[in-house]
Amino acid sequence: MEDLLRDHAPQVLAALVRRYGHFDTAEDAVQEALLAASTRWPADGLPDDPKAWLITVASRRLTDLLRSQQARREREEAVARWTPVPADPPAAGDDTLVLLFMCCHPSLSPASQIALTLRAVGGLTTAEIARAFLVPEATMTRRITRAKQTVKGQSFGLPRDRAERLGAVLHVLYLIFNEGYATTSGPDLQRVELAGEAIRLARMLRRTLPGDGEVAGLLSLMLLTDARRHARTGPGGVLIPMDEQDRAKWDRDQIAEGVALLEEALPRGDTGPYQLQAAIAALHDEAPTAGDTDWPQIRALYDLLLRIAPTPVVALNRVVAVAMSEGAEAGLAALASIEPVDHRVTGVRAHLLEMAGDLAAARAAYLEAAEASTSLPRQRYLQSRAARLT
Repeated sequence: MEDLLRDHAPQVLAALVRRYGHFDTAEDAVQEALLAASTRWPADGLPDDPKAWLITVASRRLTDLLRSQQARREREEAVARWTPVPADPPAAGDDTLVLLFMCCHPSLSPASQIALTLRAVGGLTTAEIARAFLVPEATMTRRITRAKQTVKGQSFGLPRDRAERLGAVLHVLYLIFNEGYATTSGPDLQRVELAGEAIRLARMLRRTLPGDGEVAGLLSLMLLTDARRHARTGPGGVLIPMDEQDRAKWDRDQIAEGVALLEEALPRGDTGPYQLQAAIAALHDEAPTAGDTDWPQIRALYDLLLRIAPTPVVALNRVVAVAMSEGAEAGLAALASIEPVDHRVTGVRAHLLEMAGDLAAARAAYLEAAEASTSLPRQRYLQSRAARLT
């Protein structure tokens, strides 16, 4: 039931915004329709068309909400001017992609574009988005509220300036996928439905822009990364690092599709950061064993990636590549210049200290990283690494 409602939520929201506008009020109406479904469907049975049921209930609730905001006469006049269109016009297909571009409107700041899309399309809670941005939840609530007010009344449809909004759209999909593949908090390591939704939207975007190399690169990166999903956890949801995973469980069809996308995209002009990350993922996926991984080539790709997309995560991943290709001491030297913004930096330091043979310092760093992590599977993994060194 939860998965079904999550799948339909962005499509229902898009249908209401297409029909009536009022983005912020439409989202409230959709939430109430989802709540009604969660209580009525288990008792009454699943309707023949769940999406249509949700759109009908949400539309009625939206009307009620709008009528409560203004005088009855004003609202009746506005309702008389409404011209609903079919919920699923043949030319539009899945309105979720239209909603995605709407959330990335150029009048919004990049941070607001990402936050609004993660909320409206990705289904993340405000608290989860706040953790992703490293800001207080109250700050994120205000940011999302302002963003919804900004896009209120915007025309609903695929924009003509898609190329200008594409960078924000790709980054949003990347963040949604990452939250699904490596959940930042809670009892589960991954949220499969979020990663699957990001891949679905990336496929839709590629059909819309088949000649864009970075769109293909992002889809390739998602497929190559998600191919390892079934091998990432053991009994009880315990985290299994890549070098210990059973590679027979990796999805070879997804790997083949991701590599084919990458090979098609790379010759098309300038190589962007998503294509480079996909190339790194391909080197991991195509290595028969962990010992066969081409770490010098991965290090070279991270050097290039750091020049064109210098982010803390890229810098940290490059440190791992340095350590694996040149030794733990070289990795620790490279790590010294990175600020410990979260548990990942401390976790990498612990691993490198263990590689270097400083077991007492490694154990302390593992425990420090475990305490800072908000993901229960990561906490357990880091604590188990520390216990192994006792």
